[in-house]
Amino acid sequence: MATEPAPKPAADRSSNPWPLVIIVAGALAGLGYAVFGGRDAWRLGCVIIGATLGIGALLRLVLPKPTAGLLAVRGRAFDVAFLVLGGAAIIVLALVVPGGR
Repeated sequence: MATEPAPKPAADRSSNPWPLVIIVAGALAGLGYAVFGGRDAWRLGCVIIGATLGIGALLRLVLPKPTAGLLAVRGRAFDVAFLVLGGAAIIVLALVVPGGR
């Protein structure tokens, strides 16, 4: 009875967690400000979240794949486009939604 060779472990793409940590921290800061900042603070909180996604797009654009860590999900162009469009959509919606009473 022959034994099968053990499968090789997957390549570790998360060798550098700091780019993702920066983005998550910025998004949490925006969310915290939106929730605890008082009346009408949600707009600025959403702008902070959108700007953080823009920073993530910039980091993904300039950092090589091993250094980008978990920001590198698909191809560079897809990752950057997704982050830019998501951040822009959040900022535009935060600015376009009419204020409450």
